Amino acid sequence: MADVDKALARLGLRLPPVVPPVAVYHPAVRSGEFVYTSGQLPMVEGALAATGKVGAEVDLEQGYDLARICALNALAAVASVAPLDEVAQIVKVVGFVASAPGFTGQPKVVNGASELLGEVFGEAGTHARSAVGVAELPLGAPVEVELIARLAPSAKTVLV
Repeated sequence: MADVDKALARLGLRLPPVVPPVAVYHPAVRSGEFVYTSGQLPMVEGALAATGKVGAEVDLEQGYDLARICALNALAAVASVAPLDEVAQIVKVVGFVASAPGFTGQPKVVNGASELLGEVFGEAGTHARSAVGVAELPLGAPVEVELIARLAPSAKTVLV
């Protein structure tokens, strides 16, 4: 388990407030030792950091940075249901990239999320992943990221 606050401070980041849902869902749900986040958009202080399609209005570098914001928002969602220092492994990341016709750099965009998680959690941030190009995302967002985190067994958990 990582000391998440120290890792974020080292990166010059702070955990943002949980982004309020834009529809009927919870930002994160805990089920046993797993936390599943809903798709997180690149929201900063209540507004999208950018809109448009990657490969047109948004370039690959911007998309990468937006995926980092999405991952940070996903960590805030996880923290709303479990302490981040209890995260034992980021198990899976799914990144959706609103893509202009012909854009095929989705994996490079979603690397923004994956690399942030590795910087924060070290080896525990290494995960399985999908990077998917889509025609549109909610609110015109260029990127959306969701993740699954596995929590360490609680000291209060009794194994039978």
